[in-house]
Amino acid sequence: MPFENLSIHLGEEIVLEEKRLLDKVVGERRGGFCFELNGLFGALLAALGFDVTLLAARVYGDEGRLGIPYDHLALRVRTVDGGDWLADVGFGSNSHYPLDFGGRGEQEDPGGTFRVAEADRESGGREFGDLDIYRDGTPQYRLETRPRVLGDFVAGAWWHSTSPASHFTRSLVCSRVAEDGGRITLSGRTLTVTSAEGEREVTEPVTDREVLMAYRERFGMELERVPEVRGGGGGGTAV
Repeated sequence: MPFENLSIHLGEEIVLEEKRLLDKVVGERRGGFCFELNGLFGALLAALGFDVTLLAARVYGDEGRLGIPYDHLALRVRTVDGGDWLADVGFGSNSHYPLDFGGRGEQEDPGGTFRVAEADRESGGREFGDLDIYRDGTPQYRLETRPRVLGDFVAGAWWHSTSPASHFTRSLVCSRVAEDGGRITLSGRTLTVTSAEGEREVTEPVTDREVLMAYRERFGMELERVPEVRGGGGGGTAV
């Protein structure tokens, strides 16, 4: 299931309800962004008997600034053998495998070198038990440890779907991990295939037919029309 924001630019509703997410991701063979992918993955893990907690995070942006509250959704998953894991299938380029939630050392992964660290006291994070998630030495997001429910993220999904300040309203992205551990990304009409060794092949599908074929062959998605950036304020509604 790819990480994608196409619903925003196709004028589709983004509804944070398990049945609607199941219909979209499984029934329609689509993907989604963090609220959708991790929301549905968390429901699946819970149905399989895992102890799953939804957690809110704020993503680090330019110059180390933190994003809005409920900027991102991630999962804390406890297993029957006592394991405690951070699972996140909705953060674009991220770890391929769950991270040790309680581990504070470097964790090697095909997606990079990750670290879970207590947030800096000076920024107020440690006072609340927040954690910073690092990839290759760069902070990715600040994770709260207070349990949340899926409905808590409606405001964040709405903001990302409608605000001119959200990068989701200003760009198109569809991305997944490739079979060799690399990554395949279709951003607008630019298709980038990156191997596990970091080699990149960039092509530009020109016609609508070629773009729709790329979505179908590379991501298994059958779209009726090519999504086009609609701009802030014109995206789907999250409810």
